[in-house]
Amino acid sequence: MKPLKILSFALLFALTCTFISCDEEDPDTGVPELDIVDTAIATDDLSTLVAALTEANLVDVMRGDGPFTVFAPTNQAFQNLLDSNPGWNSLEDIDDSVLDNVLKFHVLAADVKAAELTDSYVTTLATGPNDEQVALQIDVTGGVKFNGSAKPDITDIETANGTVHIIDEVMLPPSVVNLALNNPIFSSLVAALTREDVTTDYVSILTGEGPFTVFAPTDEAFQGLLDSNDDWNSLGDIPVSILEAVLNYHVVSGANVQADELSDNQVVSTLGGDITIDLSDGAKVETTSNQSVTIELTDVQGSNGVVHVINEVLVPQL
Repeated sequence: MKPLKILSFALLFALTCTFISCDEEDPDTGVPELDIVDTAIATDDLSTLVAALTEANLVDVMRGDGPFTVFAPTNQAFQNLLDSNPGWNSLEDIDDSVLDNVLKFHVLAADVKAAELTDSYVTTLATGPNDEQVALQIDVTGGVKFNGSAKPDITDIETANGTVHIIDEVMLPPSVVNLALNNPIFSSLVAALTREDVTTDYVSILTGEGPFTVFAPTDEAFQGLLDSNDDWNSLGDIPVSILEAVLNYHVVSGANVQADELSDNQVVSTLGGDITIDLSDGAKVETTSNQSVTIELTDVQGSNGVVHVINEVLVPQL
């Protein structure tokens, strides 16, 4: 099962490419002379990024052959990160392993220009459970955003080993909860998880260490659930006992199960009962209530687990 892109590929964005003075080219080859690190050093507003790369011992990595794409936070973005935690007064106060993974979350192992970005998830150098690479959400609908909220200031700064896009925020590798919060197609799932009368604190649990595997229904899937019962016009109409049984049926605790670890007829134990994987004709999930639900997107990896997107709400035999 290969990961699929979930939203329209036709939506591209083209931002004004602003080139700074460090974008000098070799007159003989036409290739920029400065690598990503030297380009950052030559850019006043990226001095904290340079300090962070030095603190995390990533300078040599970013001087490598690449190609890389770097989403480079400004100095103010790093200051905002420090201000977000009362225990962080400087970069030295951030645990080295945390800083290392945060910085790697800003790097793709490919040269990607602004016009090539689409509504999709892309693989970064950051890692989650089992050293699986964490996914970065790119959203170009209604204004460009990365990881749900970071925005580009300057795009397509060419270097000798890749491309730099300057952004206004330091992006943190998302938990499975943040993966849902950041993507508007999961608004119904978020609403269900946070409904006031549910007795399980799903947000606290799913922001924990994990690992978790979550089968995440889209808004369209939740609408299908509502349409299945004449008495259900909104999520609030679903009895809380049924809603919790349904939500539990979408979560595997203690395992980060990616698509290549699934096999045909494999039984997977969720918090709400067993599901069966069917790979005979595409990737599907079979439930105890005799559903056959398509997995639309696999391996959206977060910092504490992995999300697989499904086109129906899984309903156990109640």
